[in-house]
Amino acid sequence: MTHTVHPYAHRLGIIRDWKSRWFSKTPAEYRQNVMIDGVVRKFLKKRLRGMFVTAVEIERSQNTIRILIKTSRPGLIIGRGGEGSQKLTKDIQEVVSKMKLPAAGAGIGAMPKMSVRIDIEEVRSPESQAAIVGWMVAEGLEKRQTFRRVLKQTVEKVMANRDVLGVRIAVSGRLGGAEMSRQEEIKKGRVPLQTLRADIDFAREVAYLPYGVIGVKVWIYRGDIFSDKNAK
Repeated sequence: MTHTVHPYAHRLGIIRDWKSRWFSKTPAEYRQNVMIDGVVRKFLKKRLRGMFVTAVEIERSQNTIRILIKTSRPGLIIGRGGEGSQKLTKDIQEVVSKMKLPAAGAGIGAMPKMSVRIDIEEVRSPESQAAIVGWMVAEGLEKRQTFRRVLKQTVEKVMANRDVLGVRIAVSGRLGGAEMSRQEEIKKGRVPLQTLRADIDFAREVAYLPYGVIGVKVWIYRGDIFSDKNAK
């Protein structure tokens, strides 16, 4: 039998880089960093829902956490005069400062003081980003549109982008309010999941409906990436 692997994790070190980039000297420091990263990502996923965010990357120096937010609509996050990004920075600092982290021993340690810096990067061609496409599908379902119509319109919109060579969208749950949950999917073009040089973007999203939750998965194929032998 085959194993289902995450398309992003499957390509780490080949055509993908890690979304958290930092180094820890001790196991205790490593545990603290992992917990902080998890809390920050969970907070941003809830706070930035619907703001067309494609990725959140975290980097660290000795006393600074740098959070890179990639979005196709940076104005929604930055706000008027930068008020949105400043408030977001303060909220993240509060969330991190309230954490109780495991110390090196058996006790609970306090959060070390660290400054948070947020950088926002604009993403071109939003229809080629799986996270944005997943949100478009979830938004259509939450507006009570029929799922087949949402899938068909979204696939046509994505394939109209010249950077996209293939797309696959799957939805699962109580589709149409049915008593029994099921899965439906639509595919157009090529989506070679086993080719490691294939630039596959993958994302999950959730649509919250009165009769339950519908899960959305999106795969987008954007061509192959070949290493430059001359650069080596």
